Amino acid sequence: MDKIEKSDAEWRAELTPEQYRVLREGGTEAPWSGELLGLKDDGAFRCAACGEPLFDSADKYDSGSGWPSFTAPMRDEAVSEHHDHSHGMTRTEVRCARCDGHLGHVFPDGPGPEGLRYCINSASLAFDKAAQE
Repeated sequence: MDKIEKSDAEWRAELTPEQYRVLREGGTEAPWSGELLGLKDDGAFRCAACGEPLFDSADKYDSGSGWPSFTAPMRDEAVSEHHDHSHGMTRTEVRCARCDGHLGHVFPDGPGPEGLRYCINSASLAFDKAAQE
């Protein structure tokens, strides 16, 4: 996978203000506010900054947290994980491995086989609906 590196000015020109705040500044959208939270269509969730495929709709579930939640990324190498000690908490931040955009956090309280919940900001994602046959 080719890494994407852009200047701050390039990111600001390509992203909406909310996408920039979340993806480039590590922000978090308000709970229950994201456009993709209730989406139940089949398809792929991509990084809103670089288009990298990150999560499959088959792995999305309603966690009750107020953010889109997934049991796993499409591929382990699609995301990177980092220690986050902000806001007086210890968490694991999830970033796009291709462009280093902030996606959200992963928690060990999910229902999947690995027991993980990838809690992801809608603003950091773009959705590609599966082709209808």
